[in-house]
Amino acid sequence: MLRQMTRIRRFEERCVELYSATAIRGFMHLYIGEEAVAAGVMQGIGPEDNVVSTYREHGHALARGIPMAAVMAEMYGRTTGCSHGRGGSMHLFDAGRRFYGGNAIVGGGLPVATGFALADAMRGRPLVTVCLFGDGAVSEGEFHESLNLAALWRLPLLFACENNLYAMGTALKRAQSETDLAVHAASYGVPSWPVDGMNALEVADAVDHAVEAIRAGAGPHFLELRTYRFRAHSMYDAERYRDKAEVRRWKERDPLPALAATLRAEDRVTAKDIAAVESEVDAEIDAAVAAAEQGPLEPPEELTRFVYSEQS
Repeated sequence: MLRQMTRIRRFEERCVELYSATAIRGFMHLYIGEEAVAAGVMQGIGPEDNVVSTYREHGHALARGIPMAAVMAEMYGRTTGCSHGRGGSMHLFDAGRRFYGGNAIVGGGLPVATGFALADAMRGRPLVTVCLFGDGAVSEGEFHESLNLAALWRLPLLFACENNLYAMGTALKRAQSETDLAVHAASYGVPSWPVDGMNALEVADAVDHAVEAIRAGAGPHFLELRTYRFRAHSMYDAERYRDKAEVRRWKERDPLPALAATLRAEDRVTAKDIAAVESEVDAEIDAAVAAAEQGPLEPPEELTRFVYSEQS
């Protein structure tokens, strides 16, 4: 998990540099600060399970196993990207790894995930679908519809809410009369509880517990993963809605050094091990950038391809 979190953090830090140099364009939403969630969630599921994500999904995609070179090429809009250069930052996709977006619509992944879980239940497949979404999605109708149907049909679905306290620029306390989001899900009869989303080990333990129960036929579960993004909502965000002191307080709980300190205290890693991981990750990122820059752009004559299905 420490390696995955390091990969996510360094990948996004490089993306900031590339975006500032206009090598990457369009919208880009950074995951810096929330890495413990991606690492912990993906640790607790199998390669055959489904993952439905959000537009802040770089970390999810990397932790799921999508090659960094394919993600970086997608950021560049190259055909070697995981979405063939057509998705960009917000629409990473890899059907072979059962990673179904990347969805630019707030809450848009919730009914999709419910459909995956329903399909698996109807076919008798012992699979779990994980749906990741932010606290802003709790205000959407799809949230309530999906929770209700998943509970009614006892679907094998894990709702993983990444509560970073802000839906774009709106603080949670300004949007929800009940800010304990686990209570919202519990009202539908779904087992729900909050988790320290800045602690990768606690996230992994919670996911293990929930997934084990889901596989045993206990129906959907809901985790409120309380985390925080250290950067603005997107690269276009002036971030005038958060107090700088608040951001500093959360940075004191940075999940990367926290996990590293825990592992070192337990004699599971050394400073040399951590330095080796950093070096390996830097080399991986350099190779991904080099490959992305050499990747071809899609020819203009292919512009209308995939817009409509072609049937004979």
